[in-house]
Amino acid sequence: MTVISDARSNDLTDSSRGERTRSAILDASRRLFLERGYSGTPINAITEACGISRAGFYTYFKDKREIFNVLGQNSYREVLAVVAEWSEAAAPFGPADVREWVGHYFDFMDRHGAFVMASAYSAPDDDEFRASRNRMVTRVSWKLGQAIAGDGAHSPEVIGVAVTGLLDQAWYTLHRQTVAVDRDEMIAVVAEMIVPMVRR
Repeated sequence: MTVISDARSNDLTDSSRGERTRSAILDASRRLFLERGYSGTPINAITEACGISRAGFYTYFKDKREIFNVLGQNSYREVLAVVAEWSEAAAPFGPADVREWVGHYFDFMDRHGAFVMASAYSAPDDDEFRASRNRMVTRVSWKLGQAIAGDGAHSPEVIGVAVTGLLDQAWYTLHRQTVAVDRDEMIAVVAEMIVPMVRR
Protein backbone atom coordinates (compact mmCIF):
# COMPACT_ATOMS: atom_id res chain seq x y z
CA MET A 1 0.00 0.00 0.00
CA THR A 2 2.79 2.42 0.85
CA VAL A 3 4.62 1.52 -2.37
CA ILE A 4 1.54 2.39 -4.45
CA SER A 5 1.16 5.63 -2.58
CA ASP A 6 4.84 6.47 -3.14
CA ALA A 7 4.58 5.57 -6.83
CA ARG A 8 1.58 7.86 -7.25
CA SER A 9 3.41 10.59 -5.39
CA ASN A 10 6.42 10.18 -7.70
CA ASP A 11 4.16 10.27 -10.78
CA LEU A 12 2.54 13.48 -9.55
CA THR A 13 5.93 14.98 -8.78
CA ASP A 14 7.28 14.04 -12.23
CA SER A 15 4.12 15.35 -13.87
CA SER A 16 4.25 18.68 -12.05
CA ARG A 17 7.99 18.98 -12.72
CA GLY A 18 7.34 18.29 -16.39
CA GLU A 19 4.61 20.94 -16.51
CA ARG A 20 6.91 23.45 -14.82
CA THR A 21 9.67 22.72 -17.34
CA ARG A 22 7.26 23.00 -20.27
CA SER A 23 5.93 26.30 -18.88
CA ALA A 24 9.49 27.57 -18.37
CA ILE A 25 10.31 26.79 -22.02
CA LEU A 26 7.18 28.61 -23.21
CA ASP A 27 7.84 31.61 -20.94
CA ALA A 28 11.48 31.90 -22.01
CA SER A 29 10.52 31.56 -25.68
CA ARG A 30 7.78 34.17 -25.37
CA ARG A 31 10.22 36.66 -23.83
CA LEU A 32 13.00 35.93 -26.32
CA PHE A 33 10.65 36.17 -29.32
CA LEU A 34 9.70 39.68 -28.16
CA GLU A 35 13.32 40.71 -27.60
CA ARG A 36 14.95 39.05 -30.62
CA GLY A 37 12.16 38.02 -32.96
CA TYR A 38 11.41 34.49 -34.11
CA SER A 39 14.34 34.10 -36.48
CA GLY A 40 16.74 35.71 -33.99
CA THR A 41 15.92 33.18 -31.28
CA PRO A 42 17.86 29.92 -31.68
CA ILE A 43 16.95 26.89 -29.60
CA ASN A 44 20.16 27.20 -27.57
CA ALA A 45 19.06 30.69 -26.44
CA ILE A 46 15.81 29.17 -25.17
CA THR A 47 17.58 26.31 -23.37
CA GLU A 48 20.07 28.72 -21.76
CA ALA A 49 17.26 31.03 -20.64
CA CYS A 50 15.44 28.25 -18.81
CA GLY A 51 18.48 26.26 -17.69
CA ILE A 52 17.86 22.99 -19.51
CA SER A 53 19.82 20.92 -22.01
CA ARG A 54 18.98 20.60 -25.69
CA ALA A 55 17.88 17.04 -24.99
CA GLY A 56 15.57 18.40 -22.30
CA PHE A 57 14.10 20.82 -24.81
CA TYR A 58 13.33 18.01 -27.26
CA THR A 59 11.55 16.09 -24.52
CA TYR A 60 8.79 18.70 -24.67
CA PHE A 61 8.93 20.25 -28.16
CA LYS A 62 10.08 18.96 -31.53
CA ASP A 63 11.30 22.40 -32.68
CA LYS A 64 10.98 26.14 -32.26
CA ARG A 65 8.05 26.23 -34.68
CA GLU A 66 6.00 24.00 -32.39
CA ILE A 67 6.57 26.43 -29.51
CA PHE A 68 5.45 29.30 -31.72
CA ASN A 69 2.30 27.38 -32.66
CA VAL A 70 1.47 26.57 -29.02
CA LEU A 71 1.95 30.22 -28.05
CA GLY A 72 -0.31 31.20 -30.96
CA GLN A 73 -3.10 28.81 -29.96
CA ASN A 74 -2.98 29.98 -26.34
CA SER A 75 -2.98 33.62 -27.44
CA TYR A 76 -5.89 33.12 -29.83
CA ARG A 77 -8.08 31.45 -27.19
CA GLU A 78 -7.40 34.19 -24.66
CA VAL A 79 -7.93 37.12 -27.02
CA LEU A 80 -11.29 35.68 -28.09
CA ALA A 81 -12.26 35.52 -24.40
CA VAL A 82 -11.24 39.17 -23.90
CA VAL A 83 -13.19 40.26 -26.99
CA ALA A 84 -16.21 38.25 -25.80
CA GLU A 85 -16.46 40.52 -22.74
CA TRP A 86 -18.24 43.03 -25.01
CA SER A 87 -20.99 40.64 -26.07
CA GLU A 88 -21.33 39.02 -22.65
CA ALA A 89 -21.89 42.32 -20.84
CA ALA A 90 -25.36 42.82 -19.33
CA ALA A 91 -25.55 46.35 -20.78
CA PRO A 92 -23.74 48.26 -23.55
CA PHE A 93 -20.29 49.47 -22.59
CA GLY A 94 -20.01 52.98 -21.23
CA PRO A 95 -16.72 54.92 -20.89
CA ALA A 96 -15.81 53.26 -17.56
CA ASP A 97 -16.48 49.81 -19.05
CA VAL A 98 -14.28 50.59 -22.05
CA ARG A 99 -11.47 51.71 -19.76
CA GLU A 100 -11.76 48.53 -17.68
CA TRP A 101 -11.79 46.45 -20.86
CA VAL A 102 -8.65 48.16 -22.18
CA GLY A 103 -6.99 47.20 -18.88
CA HIS A 104 -8.05 43.58 -19.48
CA TYR A 105 -6.63 43.72 -22.99
CA PHE A 106 -3.32 45.04 -21.60
CA ASP A 107 -3.34 42.16 -19.08
CA PHE A 108 -3.80 39.76 -22.01
CA MET A 109 -0.86 41.42 -23.76
CA ASP A 110 1.27 41.06 -20.62
CA ARG A 111 0.83 37.30 -21.06
CA HIS A 112 0.83 37.08 -24.87
CA GLY A 113 2.21 40.32 -26.28
CA ALA A 114 5.52 38.71 -27.14
CA PHE A 115 3.75 36.27 -29.43
CA VAL A 116 1.41 38.93 -30.84
CA MET A 117 4.31 41.22 -31.77
CA ALA A 118 6.56 38.40 -33.01
CA SER A 119 3.78 36.94 -35.17
CA ALA A 120 3.23 40.34 -36.76
CA TYR A 121 6.87 41.26 -37.41
CA SER A 122 9.19 38.26 -37.22
CA ALA A 123 7.13 35.09 -37.58
CA PRO A 124 8.02 31.96 -39.53
CA ASP A 125 8.19 32.96 -43.18
CA ASP A 126 5.94 30.49 -44.95
CA ASP A 127 2.52 30.47 -46.58
CA GLU A 128 0.97 28.05 -44.10
CA PHE A 129 1.81 30.24 -41.11
CA ARG A 130 0.75 33.45 -42.86
CA ALA A 131 -2.60 31.92 -43.87
CA SER A 132 -3.24 30.65 -40.34
CA ARG A 133 -2.32 34.01 -38.78
CA ASN A 134 -4.48 35.90 -41.27
CA ARG A 135 -7.50 33.72 -40.46
CA MET A 136 -7.05 34.31 -36.72
CA VAL A 137 -6.48 38.06 -37.07
CA THR A 138 -9.48 38.42 -39.40
CA ARG A 139 -11.78 36.56 -37.00
CA VAL A 140 -10.63 38.51 -33.94
CA SER A 141 -10.82 41.82 -35.82
CA TRP A 142 -14.32 41.14 -37.10
CA LYS A 143 -15.60 40.07 -33.68
CA LEU A 144 -14.07 43.11 -31.98
CA GLY A 145 -15.27 45.55 -34.65
CA GLN A 146 -18.76 44.05 -34.53
CA ALA A 147 -18.83 44.30 -30.73
CA ILE A 148 -17.63 47.91 -30.71
CA ALA A 149 -19.44 49.46 -33.65
CA GLY A 150 -21.97 46.92 -34.91
CA ASP A 151 -23.18 47.66 -38.42
CA GLY A 152 -21.89 51.22 -38.46
CA ALA A 153 -20.40 53.26 -41.27
CA HIS A 154 -17.23 51.15 -41.42
CA SER A 155 -16.75 47.42 -41.76
CA PRO A 156 -16.19 45.51 -38.51
CA GLU A 157 -12.82 44.22 -39.78
CA VAL A 158 -11.53 47.77 -40.29
CA ILE A 159 -12.72 48.91 -36.85
CA GLY A 160 -11.21 45.78 -35.26
CA VAL A 161 -7.88 46.13 -37.04
CA ALA A 162 -7.65 49.82 -36.13
CA VAL A 163 -8.47 49.20 -32.47
CA THR A 164 -6.17 46.20 -32.05
CA GLY A 165 -3.38 48.14 -33.78
CA LEU A 166 -3.87 50.98 -31.31
CA LEU A 167 -4.00 48.63 -28.32
CA ASP A 168 -1.00 46.53 -29.38
CA GLN A 169 1.21 49.50 -30.15
CA ALA A 170 0.25 51.28 -26.93
CA TRP A 171 1.11 48.17 -24.92
CA TYR A 172 4.37 47.71 -26.82
CA THR A 173 5.34 51.31 -26.10
CA LEU A 174 4.90 50.70 -22.38
CA HIS A 175 7.24 47.70 -22.48
CA ARG A 176 9.88 48.41 -25.08
CA GLN A 177 10.32 52.14 -25.53
CA THR A 178 12.58 54.47 -23.60
CA VAL A 179 9.86 57.09 -23.05
CA ALA A 180 8.51 56.73 -19.53
CA VAL A 181 4.74 56.33 -19.80
CA ASP A 182 2.33 55.58 -16.96
CA ARG A 183 0.31 52.41 -17.60
CA ASP A 184 -2.93 53.71 -16.08
CA GLU A 185 -2.72 56.93 -18.04
CA MET A 186 -2.03 55.01 -21.25
CA ILE A 187 -5.08 52.82 -20.60
CA ALA A 188 -7.20 55.93 -19.98
CA VAL A 189 -6.05 57.64 -23.18
CA VAL A 190 -6.56 54.54 -25.33
CA ALA A 191 -10.04 54.06 -23.83
CA GLU A 192 -10.92 57.69 -24.60
CA MET A 193 -9.93 57.08 -28.23
CA ILE A 194 -12.17 53.99 -28.47
CA VAL A 195 -15.26 55.42 -26.74
CA PRO A 196 -16.44 57.54 -29.71
CA MET A 197 -16.57 54.40 -31.88
CA VAL A 198 -18.83 52.49 -29.49
CA ARG A 199 -22.35 51.97 -30.78
CA ARG A 200 -25.10 53.46 -28.67
